[in-house]
Amino acid sequence: MSDGTAPSSPVRRARPEEAEVLTDLVTRSKAHWGYDEDFMNACRAELAVTAARIARENLYVYDAGDGPEGTYELGIDGDEGEVGLMFVDPNSMGKGIGGALWRHMEAQARERGLRRLVIDSDPQAEGFYQAMGARTIGTTPSGSIPGREIPHLEKVL
Repeated sequence: MSDGTAPSSPVRRARPEEAEVLTDLVTRSKAHWGYDEDFMNACRAELAVTAARIARENLYVYDAGDGPEGTYELGIDGDEGEVGLMFVDPNSMGKGIGGALWRHMEAQARERGLRRLVIDSDPQAEGFYQAMGARTIGTTPSGSIPGREIPHLEKVL
């Protein structure tokens, strides 16, 4: 029998003291796709989660009680949002955490009056974003690897 209250969401704001844990999570998630050590070293700065980044950004985590299993960042510029750091711990992939993070992020975007989301995606994640309703609109230079182009997607809200 239900008491009429909605279950609490496992998605919450990241805490500054979780910076190291989140950096490890996103790095392991990126490496899950088989990138070599040189590639991963080139990405480290872009993937780093710092306490300052947590404090200034809209950074959220999926935490069902045992610590962060996924994360996302929503940058806001006017009525446009930029999705970043959307990662799920490799040990938690396939459990619906990515979808839960996306739904939370999209709700946050709508609450803030955003009209469009943009995503610069790892090629391995492009299909996930398309499944969430985004469409590929081109490519953009990688922020970490000179000469590498990555998918650029958008979702109109």
